Amino acid sequence: MRPWTQVPPQVGRRFVITGSNGGLGLETARILGSRGAEIVMACRSVEKGEAAARTVPGHDKGRIQVRQLDLSELSSVRRFVAGLEDEGRPVDVLINNAGVLGVPHALSAEGVEMHFATNYLGHFVLTQGLLPLLTDRVVVISSREHKSGEIDLDDLAWERRPYRVFGAYGASKLADLLLMRELDRRLRAEGSPLRSVAAHPGASATSITSGTGNPVVTAIGHYGSRLVSMPAWRGALCTVYAATMDVPGGTYIGPHGRSELWGWPAPARMSPKADDEVLAAALWEKSVELSRP
Repeated sequence: MRPWTQVPPQVGRRFVITGSNGGLGLETARILGSRGAEIVMACRSVEKGEAAARTVPGHDKGRIQVRQLDLSELSSVRRFVAGLEDEGRPVDVLINNAGVLGVPHALSAEGVEMHFATNYLGHFVLTQGLLPLLTDRVVVISSREHKSGEIDLDDLAWERRPYRVFGAYGASKLADLLLMRELDRRLRAEGSPLRSVAAHPGASATSITSGTGNPVVTAIGHYGSRLVSMPAWRGALCTVYAATMDVPGGTYIGPHGRSELWGWPAPARMSPKADDEVLAAALWEKSVELSRP
């Protein structure tokens, strides 16, 4: 496949990117910034976000803004949304990029496991809050690991089941795709011009396992990704493609190569579980219930 690096000009377009102080989020911001975009970098640490923002093209021209957002705390999500609402300015694209992998078992204030809380539920609430401001699309970042995910809506705390780190991660990434597809169905039913799409980065070298608290998992993630993965900027191209190209709602983009591990942006394959409309609707209703203030 011919390499895709010709990102269309993004002058005059505004993006919100979660988890953009490092890894794929930062590379996504750099690529979009180089094409003239205005970017709101939503980061858990404003200090780290500000340091990262200085490396994004357009920072010196005032096009890059950093705002605090902790997706595992819904009160933080609501404050973030309120801040953008107060500005009253539209947002063209929301990129739900932030994520955790391999964290020890812990529960959010809503009583759900932390992978699910950070990777999925926080983004669900963020998306719902920003929909009135959006003009173009929502981009959800999933993973090849969604195919191994199993969602138990009656045990989102992983209290009745033995806790499995990668099982919890896979479940959160399956939930992300279910959100993308359900949101797209609802937008189309309403006649909305917005679209909901998704992407995954394949095997990309990032520091996503750095916060696991488990030195073995962290080391495997650190050294393994650098041995077998493509650079983070290439993984980020899948996100950028989904965010900027004229693709229909419901599209899923990933690397074109074998097993979607490496390569250039291309249509990706979803597990049949990700297109289960009954599960998606049930997950949506459960998410609404969990996210009530």
